[in-house]
Amino acid sequence: MPETYLTPKDLAERYGVPLKTVYAWNSGGAGPRYMKIGRHVRYRLADVIAWENERYAETGYAENGGGAA
Repeated sequence: MPETYLTPKDLAERYGVPLKTVYAWNSGGAGPRYMKIGRHVRYRLADVIAWENERYAETGYAENGGGAA
């Protein structure tokens, strides 16, 4: 099965954030891994999902049962 790639616009829509935020993530190294093809930026869906899973794990939500004590 071929890889699925997202554009910066796709990523912004996925998270409901402005496109400018996605570009700021790229500049600061805070977002998902990406590649450049010429002037074009693309995100491999597998890398995006891995980045999402890292963010989820950092919340501690699953570790404390998901609710406030």
